[in-house]
Amino acid sequence: MGSHVFLIGMPGSGKSSVGRVLARRLRRPFVDLDRAVEEAAGRSIAEVFAEGGEEGFRDRESAALRAAAAGPASVVACGGGAVLRPGNRGLMAASGTVVHLAAPVEVLAARIRPHAGRPLVRSDRDLAALLAARAPTYRAAAHVEVDATGEPEDVAAAVLAALGEPVA
Repeated sequence: MGSHVFLIGMPGSGKSSVGRVLARRLRRPFVDLDRAVEEAAGRSIAEVFAEGGEEGFRDRESAALRAAAAGPASVVACGGGAVLRPGNRGLMAASGTVVHLAAPVEVLAARIRPHAGRPLVRSDRDLAALLAARAPTYRAAAHVEVDATGEPEDVAAAVLAALGEPVA
């Protein structure tokens, strides 16, 4: 497998933590799109949202995705909403394998509750609504769906198995 692995899914699905493990096991660079947006903007995601709204953030996210896709084969943890733009979905599908990390709302809520600074998820109700709205898009965009309810090491092993890679 010589192309990118794009991890998509809800906030709290483990894209970043699983992505780091997966990149290590595949011996590839790891790209976290949210961190790339923050570095390019010189401010936090919350500040980018406050300044340019969701649309401004999505523009920056799309630019970061294009840069990652143009780089060496890597594991890319996409922001939860990166799949909302058809151009992003097309780019991911053309540049690698898209893996949906799926988890029920209860698991997502437990994982993100301790973390502040998520502009689109201020409550469990927001999270449930976001999951209901995005789940069909995640499923349609993904080549593979993996149950992300376990620990990062176990989820990474499941991703490797789904990709037909040796599970080291």
